[in-house]
Amino acid sequence: MSAASPDPQPPKAALDGDPIADQTPSDYPRAEIAAADGVAAVESSTGLPSIADPLAAAAGPASAGSVSPRKGPISILSGALTSGVLAWLCLGLSQKVLGYYALHPPHYEAQVAQSIATALKTMIVGMTFLATFSFAFVGLGLFLVFLRSLLPARPETPA
Repeated sequence: MSAASPDPQPPKAALDGDPIADQTPSDYPRAEIAAADGVAAVESSTGLPSIADPLAAAAGPASAGSVSPRKGPISILSGALTSGVLAWLCLGLSQKVLGYYALHPPHYEAQVAQSIATALKTMIVGMTFLATFSFAFVGLGLFLVFLRSLLPARPETPA
């Protein structure tokens, strides 16, 4: 038999079916290391990967001082239409909720129960109309941005 090798190997039975066990750290692809936990792999002074700032990795390479590309008119218009459709659906829901409570007002003999039912009715009707007008104003704002994006860009003048 030969003398002990400088690289001791674990028992063969423990490595069966594990393709990574036969690799050394220099064999690991850097992209797999970075993608494993969603953090960036940065080579340290030892040559081995180390973990960088997870927020910087999540922001991506575009956040390193470069400006992200502007949204196109089609993207803005699709957002405006989506918001408008959601506003229209919420308006229908608001009208149905309001109609239901108009036909079925809460009526309880206990004053506390009557107060709670009235407060709950007010909150439900208020939330449906709040959603309606929120979506409507977002849709209106996006539509105005869409119209503005169609106009030619004015040259910037220093003030």
